[in-house]
This record gives sequence, C-alpha cells and structure tokens, in this order.
Amino acid sequence: MSHDSENHLEKDLTLMLLYLTSWEEKEYGETYRRSWKGYDFDLLNELGDEKLISGSNKSKSVYLSEKGVEAAKRLLKNYGMSGQEDR
Repeated sequence: MSHDSENHLEKDLTLMLLYLTSWEEKEYGETYRRSWKGYDFDLLNELGDEKLISGSNKSKSVYLSEKGVEAAKRLLKNYGMSGQEDR
C-alpha cells in the first residue's frame, strides 16, 4: 500500500471514528454534532481544511459539519458498517 493510500485510509477511519463517537449538543437554537479530538493532529487539520470538521486548536473537541456527517455516513456505508442511527 502506498503512503498516499495509507494516509487516505487513516483519514477515512478518523472521520468515521469522529462520527461514531460523537454526540449532539443544542446551543443557540441549533443542533451541533461534537466529538473528542484524540486523533492525529495532522489528519484533523486535513479534515478541517476540507471543511468536514471545525473547532479551536485550544479546544478538546471538534464540531462535525453537515458535510462531515454526510461524508462519514457515506464512508460507513462503503465499508459495510452501520452508523449511529442503527444502534
């Protein structure tokens, strides 16, 4: 497996884990999905650059964007796994 393929797989797995371990918070009339960011910071930065997650560097958690949630669900389906709604 090439380095690029490994990086892509790690990024996919990180996004799926962020989604699977996330929770919903309601604030200011909006609902947000958050997850702890105990993952490789380079991968988290890449996911942030792709607008899949957001959050402060000082925070211990990140917000998953709508785009990030949808991408995570799509990846879970592609890998033959179920998402949060199936638990």
